[in-house]
Formats: sequence, C-alpha cells, structure tokens
Amino acid sequence: MTQTAQRPGNRLMDRPEYKTKMKPLTRSPATSVFDAVSAMSEKNYGSVIIVDAQEKVIGVVTERDVMNKLVGKGLDAKTTSLSEIMTENPRLAQETDDMLDWLRIMSNERFRRLPVVDAEGRIKAVFTQGDFVSYTWPDLIYQMKSIATATITKNWAPFLIGGGIALYSIVMVVVVGMM
Repeated sequence: MTQTAQRPGNRLMDRPEYKTKMKPLTRSPATSVFDAVSAMSEKNYGSVIIVDAQEKVIGVVTERDVMNKLVGKGLDAKTTSLSEIMTENPRLAQETDDMLDWLRIMSNERFRRLPVVDAEGRIKAVFTQGDFVSYTWPDLIYQMKSIATATITKNWAPFLIGGGIALYSIVMVVVVGMM
C-alpha cells in the first residue's frame, strides 16, 4: 500500500501542479447524469467526484463510465442518477502520500484518475496520469542522456574509426569528383 513520503518533495502535495489545480467537480449521488455531464462539459473535466453530505468521497464517474454504463446500456441521462453508474469506493490518496507509490499503483491497476483527500477524507484535488507524466518526463530525458553518454563513452573507439572512415569517404568522393 502507499505510505507517507519520507523525502521532501515526494509527497503529492509537494508537486507544483497540486497548488494550482482547479477544485474538482463534485456532485451528490442523487444528481442526474445529465446535470453532471453538462457541468463536466462546461468546465472541460473528465470526471466528477461523488461526495456525501459531509463532503467525503464515495465514488467517481468518468467519461468512460458515462459511455459504458449509460450510453452503452441505453439508459436515460436525465433519469439516471450518478449513484447508478459511479465507481464506488475508489482508491483515494492522502495529500502526504508518496507520489511514486501512486504512479506504480495507477499503472498496475490501470486507472487514470486519482482523488486526493485531506486528513478528514474531503476531496482536495484529482491527479491524472498526465500529472504523473509531467513528473516523470524530466527523469526520462535525464536517463536517456545518461544512456547515450554511457554508450558513446564505452564505444568511443568505434565511433572515432567510423567517423574517420566517413570523413575519408567524403573527401575521396569530392577529390574524385573534381578530376
């Protein structure tokens, strides 16, 4: 399971995007799917977080849920409530959880949205796979640079020989072409 991050900067709440994230779209379980989807469309959100009377997370409805559980089954969006199509008891992260733990869990369990709650269980943010990509992208670039450097350094002699042969070939083509 996840644990509180041991190093500063590894907590979900330490991520730069955490502070600037817009408040998640929340609705009660009795809200119609039509009303929720209208709000999702208006705000350009991919999900709505279902909360109880104490504002604690009890479910999530994503675009995929709407397609598979409503449209795919021919239900009426105006008469179907969110509670009928929501994913109940979703995985919830604490603000202080380690980001890398959640990156691994989301990848292994194949879900794309992670509600983040405070110590009282109230929704604070929703992290998406895109948020995690922004975290890992600089690391991937650094790793590729390190691999390229190690490969070139390790194989320096063949690179020099190959470069010399290429340069010699070009010079010979130019010289022969001038004759």
